[in-house]
Parts: sequence; C-alpha cells; structure tokens
Amino acid sequence: DVVVSGRYIQQRLIPSPIEPRGVVVNPEPATGAFTLYSSTQVPHFVKDILCLMCNVSDLKLRVVAPDVGGGFGSKLNVYAEEALALALARKLGVPIKWIENRSEHHLATIHGRGQVQRIELAARNDGKILGMRVKLLADMGAYLQLLTPGIAVLGSFTYPGLYTFGAYSFECTGAFTNLTPTDAYRGAGRSEAAYAHERIMDDLARELEMDPAELRLKNLIPPFEEPTTTPAGVMYDSGDYETCMRKALELADYEGLRVEQRRRREAGDVKQLGIGIGNFTESGGLSPSKVAAGVRLQSGGWEAAEVRMLASGKVEVVTGTSPHGQGHVTSWSQIAADALGVDVEDIEVLHSDTAIAPYGRDTYGSRSLAVGGVAVHMAAQKVVEKAKRIAAHMLEAAEGDIEFEGGRFSVAGSPEQNITIQDVAGAAYLANDLPDGMEPLLSEEHVYDPPNFTFPFGAHMCITEVDTDTGFVKIRDYFAVDDCGPVINPIIVDGQLHGGIAQGIAEALYEEAVYDEDGNLVTGSMVDYLVPGAPELPHFTLDRTVTPSPSNVMGVKGIGEAGTIGAPVAVINSVIDALSPFGVRQIDKPASPFNVWRTIQDATGDGAGTRDADLSGRPAQTTDNVDEQGGETQ
Repeated sequence: DVVVSGRYIQQRLIPSPIEPRGVVVNPEPATGAFTLYSSTQVPHFVKDILCLMCNVSDLKLRVVAPDVGGGFGSKLNVYAEEALALALARKLGVPIKWIENRSEHHLATIHGRGQVQRIELAARNDGKILGMRVKLLADMGAYLQLLTPGIAVLGSFTYPGLYTFGAYSFECTGAFTNLTPTDAYRGAGRSEAAYAHERIMDDLARELEMDPAELRLKNLIPPFEEPTTTPAGVMYDSGDYETCMRKALELADYEGLRVEQRRRREAGDVKQLGIGIGNFTESGGLSPSKVAAGVRLQSGGWEAAEVRMLASGKVEVVTGTSPHGQGHVTSWSQIAADALGVDVEDIEVLHSDTAIAPYGRDTYGSRSLAVGGVAVHMAAQKVVEKAKRIAAHMLEAAEGDIEFEGGRFSVAGSPEQNITIQDVAGAAYLANDLPDGMEPLLSEEHVYDPPNFTFPFGAHMCITEVDTDTGFVKIRDYFAVDDCGPVINPIIVDGQLHGGIAQGIAEALYEEAVYDEDGNLVTGSMVDYLVPGAPELPHFTLDRTVTPSPSNVMGVKGIGEAGTIGAPVAVINSVIDALSPFGVRQIDKPASPFNVWRTIQDATGDGAGTRDADLSGRPAQTTDNVDEQGGETQ
C-alpha cells in the first residue's frame, strides 16, 4: 500500500583514541630475532602479516601490545609504519621508533563510516512491513586497509534489524576516492545498518500517521530461544525484543513525554521536545571460521586460552584476546575464579604478547567475551575435570562419587572427606602419587571456534530539547535497555555502554571529517574536529534484559559496541521529531546548531521560526510559503 524511501549520509569519522599509534622495533643481533612493540588491537595479526611482508620467520618475530590507550577500530590494522620500522631495524641493526602525532592520526590512519545509504521500505496501510531494499555507496578511500571492503557487507546481516518481513535486497558499490582509507570504527557496519533501519521506520510512521513506537512493536520478531532465520538469511541466536523495548518505553515514561511534547507545541515553546527511538541488533562474537572464509576474511574466527594451576595453587590464564580498555583481566579472572572455585586475586591474566600467548585472533567486533572468554571457561572446565580424577585417587573414591563445589572436592554422602583444588594442584605438580597414566601438572588449553555469531540487542531512547531560534540541541535524558545475555561484570558493562553512547552522541551532534575542494583535510586537529567532553554529555539511565545465547555454553553475547550502534539514530530521530511541526523530515549528521538552524530556515521559508509557526502540526501560512495561486507549497 505504501513505499517510503530515504537517503541517509554516514559522514566520515576519525576514531580519536586517547593514545595515537606508535611502534618500536628492537633487533636482537645474537639470535637474529626482533621484538616489536605496537599500540595495536591485533598483535597476532601484526605478527602474521609482517612476517609475510618483510620475509621474517615467525620464529624470529615477537609482537607485544603493551597497555594501549584505546583503539575503536583504528588499531585493528597493520600499517606501513610497522613494516617500515621492522625493515629499518633489520637493515641498520639498531632499535627503531616511530610515534604518531594527533594530526598525522587524523590525516593518515583510517577513517570510519563514509557511506551514502538509499533505503526503501514497503508496507501495508496497517503498518505491517512487507519488504526492504538497501543500496549503499561505500567510500573506501584511496587504497584498502585490512577490512575496508568488508565493513559495508558486514552490515548487510543486520539492516532488517529486529523486524520481520518477507522480502529483502542488499546491494553495495565500493568506490575508490582520493581520501584516507576507511575501515572498522566502533560498531562497524552494524551502526550504519541500525541508523538506516531506524530512520526509515520513523519515515514510515510519519507517512502512515502512526506512533513510531507502535509501528516498531507491530513489526518486532516474536521472542525466540533458538536460532531463527531473519529476512537477511542469517540466523539470529536468540531474542526477546518486545520485552526489551517495552522496558525502555516504561523507563523513559514514553506516554508522559508525548503529553509534555504536545503541551510545548501548543504553547509555542522556543525549545521543542524531541523523542527518538533507536532499536538495534548487532552481529557480535566475530566470527565462525567458516563464515570468515565465506566473506574472504583471511583469518580464522577461533580464540585460544590456557589455564594453568601452579604448585602454589595460584592460577595463570593465557588468552589470545588483546584488551585495550575493555577490562579483560578483570572479567577473565572472574570467569576462571568461578569455574575453579579460587579467589579472584589469585589469578593472573597474561595477554597481548605473542611469545606468551602464541595463538590468538585478538580483539574487535564484540568478540572477546563470546569467543575468548568462552575459551577461558572451557579451558578451566578441563582443569576441573582432570583435577576431579586426581581427587578421586587421593580420596580413594570412585570418580563418579566426587562432587566439586566452591573449590573443594568431596565424596558424595561423606562431605567430611574433602580436599581443595589447590591440594590437587600441589599433588599434580609433585606427581609422585597420580593415577596410572596421568600426566603431571594441572594445565589445559582450549581453542574455541563458535558455531554462530552472537546477536546482542537493545532499545535506546534519546530525549532532546531543540532551541528553534539558535538550532542548539541539548540532550536532556538518555535511556538504554540492552541485552548482552548473562553479565559477567555489571560495572564493566555499564562502562562500555557509557563510552559507546558517548561516541554515538558525538557522531550525531559533533564529529565529521571534512575535506575542502582541493582534497585537504580541514579537520586535521582537535581544534577543528569536535570531540565532546563530559559537560556535553547527559546522564545515562541504563537497564537490562537477559536472553542467553544458545551459541555458547556461557550464553554470553557482547556489549562493547552496543552504545555506538544505538545512540546516533536515537539522537537524530529525536532532533527530527522535535522539528517535525516545521515540516522537517530530514537532517544529516552531525546535527550541529548551524545545520539545525539552517534546516529550520529551509523548512519554514526564510526563517518564520517558532513565533510564526503553528507548532501543533504544520507550518503557518506566510508570504514565504504561499504560491501565486494562493495555495500552500509543500
């Protein structure tokens, strides 16, 4: 019955981690080896690729990612400077250091986003969606970085969002330009997809004169606990989208906000209230190795972990993930402590050094917990199983009669017969009284290759006050209900959401990489590229639902990118909603005061403003918007 279309711009963004890139290569003449220190998210990728590029044996290259001050995708790459430093260190036999300054980072690392999206949505008059057509033009920059051509394609999985319908078409054209290459930026591909499907949902709601929340609720996929095929042909793992969205509506007092909005419009308030919804799901847990091969990503999607109990009963956890602010040390310690029944303070997590953790696929794509954390859990379970056999021997009981709880093995029915896992670790180390054929030590490895992505989801709501005289947008409240499955550490989850939402707000209101007509980057420093600080950000009200994933034994999904996926469209939908009485249906990011003010002027015909507009629903008639025949122009 109705088809709506939209053209949305994903402006280029500059990732701006707190610490720019840097690399130091130290040659070791006695052995012919090299140690390379790099501010990177992917030390294992750096090692693999540099060995190929520079013809260095993987036996002779050690890569270390020390404490890294953020990445956001800009450090999910192998850069020319790393290869040059290694080549020069080999040629000259001396240490080589290269450090990036902020302007060099803006100009020549990578940029994020950079797309033109054309979206069409077909629906019935009652709001039921029938089909979606997506056509993207992706700016790849002057040459390809590690994942450049795959970012837009990754988003193809989630353009249908949380909604069910019968027909879906996706087409992407990648264009080389003379600009800095684009690549992964927090929420890569999925943020762009959520932006498009939530913008077009609001457009459809306006076309049908239907409440945007009602339209979304009408089209949500019903709750499911097992993998379910979506319009994009992928299998979402689990979801309960209606519960999540209704919780967000209740948290924000959606009906009360609509009442306040109507009151402000009727009063002709200069500061108009906007309410924006940003529903989303994302493909996290990147990725099953077979899927990686299917999209020609030359890397497995597995992750490796080793759990070692030392003679003292202390524990070392070796992980192939490489944290740069996500809190892996804390979370992995909790996972191992829970499985082994030991104190979290007795666990040391080793990471980000290819000499210590030779196998790993590193950190990106909301994969660390759902792949790397699960690998730690599985390795710890193997330790417990081996310890159980040794404990049965020590307690002179059948293995089937041994129970394990809280770090202690006991005989069923005789709880007084018990020993701790630390006792078992000591016995395994001494190795003088083990079951026949049992190898000494309590040390186990596990390499986990997930059967599917995980699909975290959420419902975000942004409440803005837009000054219609100046165009200034103030975020009054922000509400987010997210579902990442069972939560390991609530403080870390909240912290990831705070940071992600902050970056999403920045994308919506502040940030844009701008070039002049001669191809010069105008926003080459923090003077010109706006990154919001704490005073520009609102209070975040967060809540959760818990829908375990059937894709892994822990049921976990991932949370690192959720805020950056849900926030940009929630903010922009809110701004457009505030300006809808002026007839505004479109505004591109960033919604800076000037862009908002200019949009109002264009919509009202040379600045009618709030003083001359009927804010209850349509622009007032003025000499600027009445044609010669006396009829109103659209």
